[in-house]
Amino acid sequence: MNSLKGLLRVGRCRTLRCLGTNIQIRNKIKENICSRNIAKNNVNCRFLSSSIETTVDTLVFEKACEETLESLSDYFEEVIENCDYLQKADVSYSSGVLTVNLGDKHGTYVINRQSPNKQIWLSSPTSGPKRYDYEDEGKCWIYKRDGKTLHQLLQDEISKVVDVDFSRCDYAKL
Repeated sequence: MNSLKGLLRVGRCRTLRCLGTNIQIRNKIKENICSRNIAKNNVNCRFLSSSIETTVDTLVFEKACEETLESLSDYFEEVIENCDYLQKADVSYSSGVLTVNLGDKHGTYVINRQSPNKQIWLSSPTSGPKRYDYEDEGKCWIYKRDGKTLHQLLQDEISKVVDVDFSRCDYAKL
């Protein structure tokens, strides 16, 4: 299990990209854990598979979530800086919560990480609350009730206020 803890630490340090694909990571974890357990305790490693996949899936979620929120934060800051009529607008990102205040007229968007559910939650002044699930195959965040991505909704709503192109952001699929 020490090798698993070490891999978790590596994931938090944002060097997960260097480790390889999800399948390579899973295989490496299994290989390390199984070789140690077989040598010490003659353990059958089939039972470790589901817990290892859950751990890797959690690492993938955390990485995608952090990169999505940071990318959106950077993009919103850029948009607001370049827009003269959004002088009272403000962006803040801290502890997994991105708050985008577009002023009294346009309202405030709150986008935050929900790690226990493996979701990103959005509170929109236009469309209300939505919960987005990460789709690893498409590398995007999907609202399952209408099939729209997080970036599609932001593009649709915020383009009515200011010229935006959310396709430039990480994990965007329009």
